[in-house]
Amino acid sequence: MWATLSSVMFDGSFRENVDKVTGPIGESLHRVGVSPDVITVVGVSMAGACAVAIATGNFFTAAVLLALTGLPDALDGAVAKASGRSGPRGAYFDSVSDRLSDGLLFGGAAWYFAGSPEPQFAGFDTPRMALLPFALYLAASLVSYQRAKAESLGFDAKGGLMERAERFIVLGFGLVFSPLFTAVLWFMLALTLVTVATRFVKVWKQASKVSPVPPPRRSRPARSARSERLRARRPTHSDGASDFRTRALERMAEFRHR
Repeated sequence: MWATLSSVMFDGSFRENVDKVTGPIGESLHRVGVSPDVITVVGVSMAGACAVAIATGNFFTAAVLLALTGLPDALDGAVAKASGRSGPRGAYFDSVSDRLSDGLLFGGAAWYFAGSPEPQFAGFDTPRMALLPFALYLAASLVSYQRAKAESLGFDAKGGLMERAERFIVLGFGLVFSPLFTAVLWFMLALTLVTVATRFVKVWKQASKVSPVPPPRRSRPARSARSERLRARRPTHSDGASDFRTRALERMAEFRHR
């Protein structure tokens, strides 16, 4: 039920409506000569600036920068489509940049918690809470890796309650309402782990329907022409052994008749 709800909200009509908005903008940016790679680099730069704002506790500024981070992330694909440059290289660069941006954002949150000298916000912000963003990044990486690996094997792993777009929205909510920042991160972690489990079960069921590939049969190596010639020249011992048995029987027969 949860996977279906998420698919309807973000993988279905929601994403189609976003594409309708970003499509014309991408065509306009392409006409003025903006490269999709440049937009991707700008998005990573905004993520770095947002991470610094989070680390220093400037949450409202971080919320604005987070929005500026998500905007290039939505436009680089539209510009690539408009320019006809969408391909494996751009997809690879975009995927690596997304992982780098996630690492910067969660790293900024970890730095913020590690630098908290005294508990704040109902005693939840302590240096030990730096492990929370680390756990979030680990879970988010599993979400992305499961989809990439499943698609490389020919399976479908889309869907889930907490994909990258959802993480941006929820994180932005926590930055705007900063007293709830820690609680929002816990909420993100819970839903991200649910997404990990959902995708794992989905791919596991698909993979279980595929018959395993039998191991290849081992065949004896073919003999070369040279080895066959040497084998033909080699004297056989079967005739000599037969003659020896014959002579032995004749000797025994002569001994009996004496």
